[in-house]
Amino acid sequence: MSRTTTGPRRSRRAPSFRCLNCKLDVSTDAPGTAHRNHCPTCLWSRHVDDKPGDRSAECGARMEPIAITTRYDGEWSVIHRCTRCQELHTNRIAGDDNALVLFTLAIKPLARPPFPLDHLARL
Repeated sequence: MSRTTTGPRRSRRAPSFRCLNCKLDVSTDAPGTAHRNHCPTCLWSRHVDDKPGDRSAECGARMEPIAITTRYDGEWSVIHRCTRCQELHTNRIAGDDNALVLFTLAIKPLARPPFPLDHLARL
């Protein structure tokens, strides 16, 4: 007797996945989150969810980390943009995420402001 699945993903979570960006093998167990879907080294993700943890998205393309946001309680999240359909997703950071890459994303707006810095001297 064989089971038929209705889509490219199984209902049971695999113990690891290969990062589509840096090719690192990543454990799905992550401190601080129940649904790891991004690489802790480069923070890239894969478009697998429509809602957190449902693994029902059909796209499957790479998702680039583009920014950091904070929740009402101060917890950081990474904003990812799909490289195929441009959909945006917010994902909680995990305890083992690369701190340098997180800070690089967080200071990006300060490093490249949308106005010339000499405008600040006029204030």
